Amino acid sequence: MGKFDAIQQAVIEGDVERVKNLAAGLLAAGENPLAIIEEGLIAGMNVVGVRFKEGDMFVPEVMMCANAMNAGVEVVKPSVQGEKIKSAGVVVIGTVKGDLHDIGKNLVSMILRSAGFEVIDLGVDNPPEKFVAAINEHNPHIVGMSALLTTTMPAMKETIDAITEAGLRDKVKIIVGGAPVSREFAGEIGADGYGDDAISARDVCLELAGQQ
Repeated sequence: MGKFDAIQQAVIEGDVERVKNLAAGLLAAGENPLAIIEEGLIAGMNVVGVRFKEGDMFVPEVMMCANAMNAGVEVVKPSVQGEKIKSAGVVVIGTVKGDLHDIGKNLVSMILRSAGFEVIDLGVDNPPEKFVAAINEHNPHIVGMSALLTTTMPAMKETIDAITEAGLRDKVKIIVGGAPVSREFAGEIGADGYGDDAISARDVCLELAGQQ
């Protein structure tokens, strides 16, 4: 067995306490903190991502796993000296105006954090001007918008239009997602990317961040 197998397994099982204990144990044994994060915690989360895509795991389980992974990262982070955890980029994410759904958005936020993104989560029911203000304040690489109702989908186009009018469209990549949203719709409203689930959203964000 590899030295990170147990902590990977604990992430896959979503066992927060076990992940924290194993992370502390690996640190005490002198393991490299970045290796614990990358080869233990993130590697475990990658397995979860594959199982989720294949339909073997569901949203509540994935959220537990992401919680466990993030708990492990918090234990290890203080020991990362000098070797900065490489940030994949900054993402501003939020549910659009009129929509109060946040489970999908929360899951995407967790998965993006697990992939090394710094995530600014605006919450739900965000008018276009709130996205514009967040771009000005946080200078993100990517803006993610979520909608779960067909009635709030037009707010995505309104938000993209507002970002364009504010002269910020060239500064950010825009990704959209949510149950009623399709790749075709994303193209029609001028988004740069579309994720049909949290893992796809992560992959699209990694791809878009690489294009900066």
